[in-house]
Amino acid sequence: MATSKRAVGPEPIRFRGELSTIDDTTLVRFPEEASWQLPSRGQVAVRAVIDGHEFETVAEPDGRRGHWLRIEPQLQSAAGLGPGDSADMTVVVLQEWPEPDVPDDLGAALTEAPAEIRDMWEDLTPMARWEWVRWVRSTNNPETRQRRVTVSISKMQKGKRRPCCFDLSSCTDPDLARSGKLREPS
Repeated sequence: MATSKRAVGPEPIRFRGELSTIDDTTLVRFPEEASWQLPSRGQVAVRAVIDGHEFETVAEPDGRRGHWLRIEPQLQSAAGLGPGDSADMTVVVLQEWPEPDVPDDLGAALTEAPAEIRDMWEDLTPMARWEWVRWVRSTNNPETRQRRVTVSISKMQKGKRRPCCFDLSSCTDPDLARSGKLREPS
C-alpha cells in the first residue's frame, strides 16, 4: 500500500475493534473515544493498520456521530481475520484524500459532459469528488440515482463544486443504512 500521503493531526488513534457484518459487508466500528479523536463527524481520509496490514481509505460516518471502516475481503484474508474476530487498529488522519472510485454512470456522464465540466471535475479536491460520488451512490432507486447523476452535471455546469443538501455525518451507503444510520450487525 502506498504511504506517500502526509498524515496530519495528533498522535495515531489506537483501539481494538471487532469485525462484524451487515449483510455481505464486513466492517469495524470505532469505539466512541476513538471516533471523537477524528477531526470531523463526516468522512475522514485515513491510513489504517489492522493487525499489521496497512491500507488507505475513508472512515465513514455512522449517522450516530461515530465512524466505521469497511474491511474488504482481500484485507481480511491477508490479515487472517473474519467476522467476530477482534483486531488491533491504528488509524492516522491523512491530509491528502485518496481518489474515490467513480461509479460507471457518473463517470460516463462526466466523459460526455462539456470540457469545462470535465476540467472542473479535475480541479476539484479529492474530498469534493468523494462528496459527489457519495451523493450519487446514496440511493438504491435507479431513477433517483440517474436523476442525481444528471443533477450533478447540471450543478457543476452552474459552477457548484460540491453537492448540497445532504447530511455529511449520516451513513449514506444504501445497503448498510436505514434513515441515515448504520444498521446493527447481522
